[in-house]
Amino acid sequence: MNPPLRRLSAILPLLLYAGASVAEQATPVPNKGDTSWMIVATVLVILMTIPGLALFYAGMVRAKNILSVLMQVFMTFCMIAVLWALYGYSIAFTEGNAFFGGLDKAFLSGITVDSVVATFSKGVYLPEYVYAMFQLTFAAITPALIIGAFAERMKFSAVLLFILLWFTFSYLPIAHMVWYWTGPDAYTDADAAAKAGATAGFIFQKGALDFAGGTVVHINAGIAGLIGCLLVGKRVGFGEESMAPHNVPMTMIGAALLWVGWFGFNVGSNLEANGAAGLVFANTLLATAAAALAWMLTEWFARGTPSMLGGASGAVAGLVAITPACGWAGPMGAMALGLVAGAVCFWAVTEFKNAMGYDDSLDVFGVHGISGILGSIGTAIVASPALGGTGVYDYVSNGFGEYSIFTQLQSQLWGVAVTVVWSGVVAFIAYKLVDMLIGLRVSEETEREGLDINEHGEIAYHN
Repeated sequence: MNPPLRRLSAILPLLLYAGASVAEQATPVPNKGDTSWMIVATVLVILMTIPGLALFYAGMVRAKNILSVLMQVFMTFCMIAVLWALYGYSIAFTEGNAFFGGLDKAFLSGITVDSVVATFSKGVYLPEYVYAMFQLTFAAITPALIIGAFAERMKFSAVLLFILLWFTFSYLPIAHMVWYWTGPDAYTDADAAAKAGATAGFIFQKGALDFAGGTVVHINAGIAGLIGCLLVGKRVGFGEESMAPHNVPMTMIGAALLWVGWFGFNVGSNLEANGAAGLVFANTLLATAAAALAWMLTEWFARGTPSMLGGASGAVAGLVAITPACGWAGPMGAMALGLVAGAVCFWAVTEFKNAMGYDDSLDVFGVHGISGILGSIGTAIVASPALGGTGVYDYVSNGFGEYSIFTQLQSQLWGVAVTVVWSGVVAFIAYKLVDMLIGLRVSEETEREGLDINEHGEIAYHN
């Protein structure tokens, strides 16, 4: 086998997203256990967004803006669900080029109750409707994450228009670049593997591992959030007035719902109810607990008291960090990744943010962007079999290939760099277009009085 083909077969992971229909083959019968689990996982990811993320964010803003955040998250979910059915699924998960899929399945055309998609085991499939709806939930939560960066000062109409543009030109192509491939059955020998690999997404071809969205979801959203808070500008009174969370218990409830829902997010990304799913479950649980403890201890040492807000934020940082690595890390590697993420993200949302002076309202970049980068790069380390990881699977030889941390690290850096640049450029252009068309920011009077009463004509709390 020549070196390029050998490299290609060695980097094909056991657990990456599958997008190809096998309609031309005799239609397999999906396993009912896998199908049942994936329906449950899809519901769990919905729970992450509404109510999980919505409550997590709403508790952190001031009382006059709680409904605006709830509305933005709720309507973002609804809008993306519709766009996903119209064209999103097709662009992300059909064959096109290395950056964009085609429109063969626009309007969910061609999908029937009998159509199936590949999983990560040869000869094992899922109903395509289930897979498409599972992926819909990922598409919906990602732009909703961005909302926290510019909370309390952006027009509702501007939020929706920006998200429509960013979803179309950033989320969909990056999802295609990272997760689109033809499925394991195409990898019968070296020549077939090379041919199949050439049709995969650009970042997939570079060998980057992203089990459940470190690049596609968290770095993607984190960078867009950072660009947004810089372009929209600081909140009126930032640094001079108290902008403390109005309801920390609400934030804790939201964080707990995120944690529960994240098992659907990560474990569901395994696409099968098997032993590998059990590993992902363990990693998701342990990394999150370790990160929450690391944040708490770091904050306790630095500030003298551990806070509930910090504990909740640390848990989310751990969930983000383990997301790209959860299918390849061992449990000890997962905890190590969580410990690093909890401590580093505390520094990012305190010292780093203060030093740079930007107003990322709910720390989208500091938690999702920073921890997503840490987790994506760290995947190369914790996936190593020498450190308790699984290594990566070679579908040609039907076994695990040799593993090199250095080689995998290069692949991971490709994924991180492309996502940062792509998301940043698309976000910048989208914000500028929205600003030119309808304006990004509410008036100072509206901001001072509150977005709830002015943008939505209602208030959350009555005296």
